[in-house]
Amino acid sequence: MTGEATLEPRRGRVALAAAVVATFALLCCGGSVSVFFLGGLFDEETDVYGYGCGTDAAVVDPRAGRLPRAGQLGDEQMRNAAVIVQVGQQMKVPPRGWVIAVATAMQESRLINLPNLGNRNDHDSLGLFQQRPSQGWGTPDQVRDPQYSSRKFYEKLLTVPNWERLALTDAAQRVQKSAYPDAYAQHEPTASLAVNVLTNGGARAAGGAVDLRCVGAGEISASGWAAPLKGKIVSGFRTASRPTHHGVDIAANKGTPIHASAAGTVIRMRCDARLNGQSISCDRDGSPQVKGCGWYVDILHAGAVITRYCHMVKQPDVRLGQSVAAGQQIGVSGSSGNSSGPHLHFEVHLDGDRSSNGAVNPEGFMREVGAPLGEGTA
Repeated sequence: MTGEATLEPRRGRVALAAAVVATFALLCCGGSVSVFFLGGLFDEETDVYGYGCGTDAAVVDPRAGRLPRAGQLGDEQMRNAAVIVQVGQQMKVPPRGWVIAVATAMQESRLINLPNLGNRNDHDSLGLFQQRPSQGWGTPDQVRDPQYSSRKFYEKLLTVPNWERLALTDAAQRVQKSAYPDAYAQHEPTASLAVNVLTNGGARAAGGAVDLRCVGAGEISASGWAAPLKGKIVSGFRTASRPTHHGVDIAANKGTPIHASAAGTVIRMRCDARLNGQSISCDRDGSPQVKGCGWYVDILHAGAVITRYCHMVKQPDVRLGQSVAAGQQIGVSGSSGNSSGPHLHFEVHLDGDRSSNGAVNPEGFMREVGAPLGEGTA
């Protein structure tokens, strides 16, 4: 059985070409740190070398004399982001909520506590979250109080079922009911960065507002990512012996569940096994002589990041155009296509580029987003 289904990345609803993508390899739980910057997210004054997983983070103090910078966010914006994080910590909202709240305020107000702008106002929207007094958010003075408006945002967010596993744009929209529901996702990378610099890596953490730690098996980081499965990495990215290996191979028994690494949209679901130039079934084990990924899935995430999952044992559990949540099962591991044994071949691509030109080392990328690959994750 063969087949193909494809959706072009820039046609998907989360294809946000304007999103800023930061990819730099930071170790999750200590050790030496090697940093690579893309997109100019940091200025020269940003201190990124001390990132852990938020384990040493005290409650954020917006009144601190000098706050760190994140990307192009200025001092006023960082202080408002600090208020949002501080309120989340006080309310014991999990750190994923801090990222969602900061990204929402970036879209609604550029993290500026907006007054009544007269003719430029969107109805009676005010403050960091552009909350409307006429819709029951509070009085004009209340919604212009960053602590009050942050608390109201979190109170509403916490009523949304399964909010921690939703795409950021979906969680934010459930609260805000915006006329531009897809706009929030473009701010997710910078919001994650702001939370990281304010909390010593909290956007890569799991746990509660106080008990921050690196994500463990089956957990989703505050930045919204999870490892696709648990297993030893048996072949690395573009090694000397395999320079055209554009992902990593993770050992897994046949039938092991594979999970979406982050919320997104399925843009390809395909069987591409070929032998001697002819398409063959993917519902059987492949071999080193077979070409292609076998049964595989591509998912488009916020920031035009694409993840790829290859060699599934049978047709994937998702369909073209389907929205998936972080950690949702998308298929099971196998050995279809170019494979000598059961495993998951996992790739990460930037800028919506599914070709080898867009591929980056998944180990470094997943460490940075708080969901390191390897035997200790799932």
